[in-house]
Amino acid sequence: MPIKIPNNLPAVDVLHRENIFVMSQDRATTQDIRPLHILLVNLMPKKIQTEVQFSRLLGNTALQIELELVAPKTHTSQNTPPEHLQAFYKSFDEVRDRNFDGCIITGAPVEHMPFEEVDYWQELCEIMEWTKDHVHSTLHICWGAQAGMYYHYGVPKYQTDAKIFGVFPHEVVYRQSILFRGFDDVFYVPHSRHTTVRMEDIEKVPELQILSVSPAVGVYAIYARKYKQIFITGHSEYDADTLEQEYLRDKNAGKEIQIPANYYPDDNPEKAPRVIWRAHANLLFCNWLNYFVYQTTPYDLDAIPKGNAE
Repeated sequence: MPIKIPNNLPAVDVLHRENIFVMSQDRATTQDIRPLHILLVNLMPKKIQTEVQFSRLLGNTALQIELELVAPKTHTSQNTPPEHLQAFYKSFDEVRDRNFDGCIITGAPVEHMPFEEVDYWQELCEIMEWTKDHVHSTLHICWGAQAGMYYHYGVPKYQTDAKIFGVFPHEVVYRQSILFRGFDDVFYVPHSRHTTVRMEDIEKVPELQILSVSPAVGVYAIYARKYKQIFITGHSEYDADTLEQEYLRDKNAGKEIQIPANYYPDDNPEKAPRVIWRAHANLLFCNWLNYFVYQTTPYDLDAIPKGNAE
């Protein structure tokens, strides 16, 4: 949250130079407050688990959030009870005429397939296009990030030689970014994917700014200013045992799977996993909600400009 200080206090200039968010007294007294409307486009197979993970992070702020859930109608979920979907999810058609402060597009376990072969690809493209006019800021996660950069900017994905699997160190390379305000020099993020995007492809797109990378697994966070789009290639929302569940699932199915990196103490699966990404995850979502949504979204959601350009 911002600090409110008198308009002409000398500290204002110092704090601005240090990238600390300061709200002037004039702005604070005229600020209208209402709940933030966040849309979760849930593409993950275990939708209930994913709902809990994102709700936990979105709820860890002083802001009031109203969460809406959407799942593709062009795909039949095999891992979520139909009665749960009927009770708690809407179709895109039911929300397309509304505006939202924020939207999260999750990952999906369809990396081996070309984008165009995913059964709900056309519906997802329609949703991603819609966000440009109806959402103030959109956060894309893992495969959702790859899909978003491919659809909006033509950035391709590539199969990796081995699955990127584990918890890896990252660093901020664009220090001006308020998305990483308050971050340590090195922070950790879980990854679980068979595909990647390449820095050289992203750097060819003038609309995109790389914010953070991992020396081990490549580009992590990318920002597109015009549409307030953020692309995150990892899974900071994961629970303590999510990677373990994936590891044991594949191992028990006889698939070739390595022990997730930097996850078990001494790389020993008999020991309980170490959670070394939770603080980063909470700060990431707090920064997104505060700086990219709450501080800049219009009080009247109908006032979101078409094209949502800054």
